[in-house]
Amino acid sequence: MLEFPTWKKLWYWGLTIVIALCAVPSLVSLTNARWPAFLPEPKINLGLDLAGGSRLLLEANRQQVVQQRLEGMEESVRTRLRQASPTIAIGDFSSTGGQLAFTVRDPSQVDAAREAILPLTSGAGLTGQRDWDITVQDGTRFILVPTQAGIDLAISNAMETAVEVVRKRIDALGTKEPDIRRLGGTRIDVQVPGLQDPQALKNLLGQTAKLEFKLVDETAVPSDLAKGIVPPGDEIVPYADPNSPAAGGVPVLAVKRLGGIKGDELTDAKQAFEPKTNAAVVSITFNQQGGEKFAKLTTENVGKRFAIILDGKVLSAPSMNEPILGGSAQISGSFNVQSATQLAIALRSGALPVDLTVVEERTVGPDLGADSIQKGVVAMGVGTVLLMLFIFLTYGRFGVYANIALFINVLMILGVMAVLGTTLTLPGIAGFVLTIGAAVDANVLINERIREERHRGRRVVQAVELGYKEASRAIFDANITNSIAAVLMFAFGSGPVRGFAVVLMIGIVTSVFTAVTMSRMWVAGWLRRARPSDLNV
Repeated sequence: MLEFPTWKKLWYWGLTIVIALCAVPSLVSLTNARWPAFLPEPKINLGLDLAGGSRLLLEANRQQVVQQRLEGMEESVRTRLRQASPTIAIGDFSSTGGQLAFTVRDPSQVDAAREAILPLTSGAGLTGQRDWDITVQDGTRFILVPTQAGIDLAISNAMETAVEVVRKRIDALGTKEPDIRRLGGTRIDVQVPGLQDPQALKNLLGQTAKLEFKLVDETAVPSDLAKGIVPPGDEIVPYADPNSPAAGGVPVLAVKRLGGIKGDELTDAKQAFEPKTNAAVVSITFNQQGGEKFAKLTTENVGKRFAIILDGKVLSAPSMNEPILGGSAQISGSFNVQSATQLAIALRSGALPVDLTVVEERTVGPDLGADSIQKGVVAMGVGTVLLMLFIFLTYGRFGVYANIALFINVLMILGVMAVLGTTLTLPGIAGFVLTIGAAVDANVLINERIREERHRGRRVVQAVELGYKEASRAIFDANITNSIAAVLMFAFGSGPVRGFAVVLMIGIVTSVFTAVTMSRMWVAGWLRRARPSDLNV
């Protein structure tokens, strides 16, 4: 166990030095010194409790998901029955009471209608469960009721998508290491370290960014719209700013409820300026499928108007004077540069599948974190110095090796955390201190075992070899137990608990490497050079 070939020494030292150097940028940042821009900068990110920042608790509108499923099913049913051969004629749809109902005009086509829409009611999984129940009343009236399992699955999928959209939007703001996780069924917890003004974040996350292009129904009578009366197949959509020139003093607009183009077919969105007026606008680009739909829409409806609708409000309703074939367009409205940039970010990251409402807001200042860091560094420094002094006075030369291993262990923990881009929180600091204690404990076990072997009359080399061999078993057993606990905390914990587990797991690996492998290599080298007849342990 005391044989170390040259290649192995070079490998151990090279690995140690490289990982330790990765900790340097994080240590430099504590002194407020500037790190050279041309050098790589792996750096540990500080959590909300250390760096300050903002925390928002968002809640989704569950009923909105149910309503969206009804609208989506209606459009799918209409398409299926229209594409059937022969076409199946149906009466008006109704979606009251959380269910969808329609009438087949020809009783002889009832069975064909059922066969056509039956595939739409099945779940996407392999369990065979249905997302919708179908019943037929009075011979021709179909009623589709969403099952509870289908609703739960839709909400779960919507929340997963919402978490990813929120993450993309926050990353686009340039923040580092946001902590975004789903809580319960319909809530999302967002923690953004270093962000002291949560208003911009609230504005960005509170915007659903559901973009739609729909045809305007020019046959709608303004006086009827004021009373809430619209032609069949239409819906009333208010203007975002009724006083804007685009609205022309009309507060609402009638548009075709189904069809049109949705914003989920965008590939890019960016803030730009309108050449003639220099007003801030948002330039959008469709993917191939969306570009073809947009070209078809504008080609077939030249001279008509289409409404640009964002989150259920009309931004503008321009006329299509000619086909737009390039797959790109501009969104104009009452924008300034900041609002246009935020809309572009929201559109690029995708529309939220459901509205999110801020139910709790908390802002943590950086002073508390700075005070915690300062006191933590002082406490760790004083404790480490006293610990090293005790180890040196107790074990002499072997205590020096233990202290060097302890110092390198600290650098390696910081280096690995920097490379992995982990976030350090107050519980993480606790895990850091715990691993340092574990590293010292490993050296105490080894040295005490060597001392015990010498008291039994073993020779110097044999005592050292047996000391490392026997103590290593206890060290590995103890660290395996700690590793199991850390893995469980990481798997089932969240937030600070996971931060503690990450630091603990990193520290377990580095402490075993430095306390057992590196110190044994140093001791073996000293024994080979000095060939001592006795040990001062």
